[in-house]
Amino acid sequence: MARVTVTYENHIAFVRLTRADKMNAVDQAMIDGIIAAGQEIAESKARVAVISGEGKAFCAGIDISGLSGMIGKDPAELLMPRTHGDETTNQWQEVAMIWARLDIPVIAAVHGVCFGAGLQLALGADIRIAAPDAKFAVMEMKWGIVPDMGGMVLLPKLVRSDVLRLLTYTAMPVDAAQALAWGLITQTADDPLATATELATVIAGKSPSAIRAAKRLIALAETDDTNAVLLAESQEQVALMGKPEQMEVVAAEFGKRPAKFD
Repeated sequence: MARVTVTYENHIAFVRLTRADKMNAVDQAMIDGIIAAGQEIAESKARVAVISGEGKAFCAGIDISGLSGMIGKDPAELLMPRTHGDETTNQWQEVAMIWARLDIPVIAAVHGVCFGAGLQLALGADIRIAAPDAKFAVMEMKWGIVPDMGGMVLLPKLVRSDVLRLLTYTAMPVDAAQALAWGLITQTADDPLATATELATVIAGKSPSAIRAAKRLIALAETDDTNAVLLAESQEQVALMGKPEQMEVVAAEFGKRPAKFD
């Protein structure tokens, strides 16, 4: 059965993990499904993506039993080849990084547990909305390994170094209130998927070209030096100002109506 479904509504791509009987634990089929979903959306006309999980949990992490095929194989042969993301990631890293690299905003709607691989998937989103009773954990140390699905690229952008170390060293689950206080999630909501959909609807109503430019600019601002960011600000603005989408935004604002984009 399919591990992931993608549906489209009002310019929003809804990505659902559908392995509810296993709390959406990640096996090889789930890895393949998540990556395929990201690739499909990258080629679509969606303006926002929302990731959620069916059943009792967002994602319980790696399905250890489902990865029995790795037993006896050389870890270097499995992990070191750069097979995805223009030869920058392996397949496990691509599960999270494909969403961070997507040129449209991505929102994760989290409920239940969000552990290990599930947390790293959620970290690939721009925004994380969680149920008040959701639980989060950097789970890898429980199995004597380290986060290796993009977590060490994404986590340091969100939490302080001491928080990152505590979560990584202990594999300790934390509740949504603590995750919010530490910056691991964006906000809590009683119905994360409904709230994520409302937010996605707002974003989908903005200029698509300006939203994509903003995502590029924010990503650059998180990693590059001041001069490069200042130059990029100007370059992105020049590419937007006076163009049809920006003029439609202005006309809609003065006309007190929703903007309409092709």
